[in-house]
Amino acid sequence: MGSDFLQYLVSGLTVGAIYALAAIGYNIIYSVTEIINFAQGEFLMLGGLFAVFFAGTLHLPLYVAFVGAVVLTGCVGLAMDRFVIGRARDASVLSLIIITLAVSIMLKGSAMLAWGKDSYTLAAFTAGGPIKIAGASIQPQALWIVGICALIVGGLSVFFKKSIYGQAMLACADNPDAARLAGIPVRSMVLLAFVLSAAIGAAAGVIITPVSMMEYDRGALLGLKGFGAAALGGLGQFFGALAAGLILGLAESFCAGYLSSGYKDAVALVLLLLVLFIKPEGLFGSSEAARLKKF
Repeated sequence: MGSDFLQYLVSGLTVGAIYALAAIGYNIIYSVTEIINFAQGEFLMLGGLFAVFFAGTLHLPLYVAFVGAVVLTGCVGLAMDRFVIGRARDASVLSLIIITLAVSIMLKGSAMLAWGKDSYTLAAFTAGGPIKIAGASIQPQALWIVGICALIVGGLSVFFKKSIYGQAMLACADNPDAARLAGIPVRSMVLLAFVLSAAIGAAAGVIITPVSMMEYDRGALLGLKGFGAAALGGLGQFFGALAAGLILGLAESFCAGYLSSGYKDAVALVLLLLVLFIKPEGLFGSSEAARLKKF
């Protein structure tokens, strides 16, 4: 019984870490622009498939494939803001959200043309069999996922607290007009938000591919779960997204283990709906709370 609990716990934390990274990507863009970027899931998909291209087709080392996938997907985020969002800057927020949906469809179609409808996988970052702990089998890749998630969260915390660019993004999130009057280039901060969000999504896509194969339409589900975590934690709340992603992952894992895998998506949805009925702003949100300053 104890080994089963530990197995489900590790599985939930592994999946929850991916949901958390996707939710953080949503929050970074939302906090600066108030746009919900529904192409965030495609950033995860592109990260995984780009890594497959670098490691599987070009036969580059995994660490090079990881960095290459993150950089290339970051460039996709840059292009999305520069050539799509930036050119529609005078449109309403609702129109911009619809534009992100169109970009999501375009990226998915482009990935289907480039990689086809096959599923792809990557080699695990660490060779060898599962690690046995108290009767539970833990894949080494699960430790990589949790560890890289922790590094990204820690790095973002330092970035927003210590760097001038992070402070400028916080100022834009708090009051764009005041930031503009203070001489902060708001458009550049929006561009940085899209690049950062895409890079984080790509990292999540790369680390999940060895344990869960990646295909052209996988991003839609991952993006949906990430948005659910962002909404559950409170849009714009950094640590809320992290906690909510882990909560959703654990809820799915324990439901699949103790009830049925067919119910896991329903349990996550019911949990999200219950919380939003009781606290519409999310677990850690407030109606007009400061957003990224929660770092």
